[in-house]
Amino acid sequence: MAFRMSLSGPVRTFLTAFSAAVGRLDKSLSPFDTIARLRAHTFVPSDAIYVFHLVLAVFWLTIMQAPSFPSKLLIPILFGLALLIPFTSQFFFPAIPVFAWLLAFYTNRFIPADYRPSVHVFLLPTLETVLYGANISDILTRFTHPILDLLAWLPYGVIHYTFPIVLAIFIWLFRPPLALKTWAKTFGYMNLTGVCVQILIPCAAPWYELIYGLTPATYGIAGSPGGLVRIDALFSGDGYQRAFGSSPLVFGAFPSLHAAWATLGALFVSHFWKGAGRIVWAYVGVLYWSTMYLTHHYLIDVVGGACLATTFFYLFMPDELRGAGGRGSAEYGGARSKYERYDLESRRPGGFMGLDDFASDTGESADLSDEVEEENIVYRSPNPSTGGSVPHSSSKKPPVQNGTGNGRSHRHTASIASLIRADERSEGWSPIGNKGFSFPPVTR
Repeated sequence: MAFRMSLSGPVRTFLTAFSAAVGRLDKSLSPFDTIARLRAHTFVPSDAIYVFHLVLAVFWLTIMQAPSFPSKLLIPILFGLALLIPFTSQFFFPAIPVFAWLLAFYTNRFIPADYRPSVHVFLLPTLETVLYGANISDILTRFTHPILDLLAWLPYGVIHYTFPIVLAIFIWLFRPPLALKTWAKTFGYMNLTGVCVQILIPCAAPWYELIYGLTPATYGIAGSPGGLVRIDALFSGDGYQRAFGSSPLVFGAFPSLHAAWATLGALFVSHFWKGAGRIVWAYVGVLYWSTMYLTHHYLIDVVGGACLATTFFYLFMPDELRGAGGRGSAEYGGARSKYERYDLESRRPGGFMGLDDFASDTGESADLSDEVEEENIVYRSPNPSTGGSVPHSSSKKPPVQNGTGNGRSHRHTASIASLIRADERSEGWSPIGNKGFSFPPVTR
């Protein structure tokens, strides 16, 4: 019975959050609503970024060979329709940077070889030896074992592809709408930048050195699954061999987007759900190791991906979300819980991935009568000339002992007047002035 009761809270909170998130969605299917909003929109210089996306999309669609013309015209047509319909636009419009990255990642294979830079084979192992004193990635691959293979495969080949989606769902359910837009924008532009670096500075991965040595590389060489070939052998399949063999970006070792995804996700989780920070950073550490153990990246690639993610996290995180839990600080109008507003003892930590935070922010009643007992509340005169405070004649209630009532004790504010902070007051906020009572109040 106790087990069932312990599950009912998180499940109920999750369902409540899902219902609230669905209720916030724009369910209109009329393109005229989108056109009306576009006409009413006041354009600012930052909107020029969409011109950049348009030019970039035209370039990639022009060189795209599969699908061929005119079939490839369906891509901009369908995407344009998704942007026109309000219901789909609320998903596709914030994800424009993500689609720009996917288009660049897929279509770069069609860039003519004459216009491509030469592949760097010596650069990464040389940098790793110079900076770290040894080829760390090579050392990590000298001992292999099926258990280590599985331990490396789970974060690299499974969790890596699902983590961003699961995180986006939790942000959508339990954090403000701006948080999800920030995640999509940061994730998209980070990957787009990483792919552009990989195209402009192509570098061979450790698996190339193991197979071909340090001989010059050409773009005709197919990709390799590296250590993941052992996973295919373990499960009697060839999925990773086929997937990496047909990769559109073979020489994209630096920076490691595997490391970048994990680092960015961990930064967002640690920022919005501090209680889950240790778990997610442990996953990041294992993934860093797995990228080198499976011969897909050098240590310098991992460091580059982590730095890329950290840079984009701090560049794109808006001021409204920089406060604890992503609520924003008071100076930027960020929302605060009732415990912060009224100097009450905070809730006991509990729940998972922000379920309690969501409940305290959206589902709790403002009535604190069952949680707070008044202790020695005194009357403070709003007129300083009367001098000091006069004790109230009401009797004092006995404090709640541990183990009675709800088992929790809170500190109460000294007076009702202290509930109104000085930084929240404005001149003329009360009809009681320094010279006595006046009505109507006169703004000084």
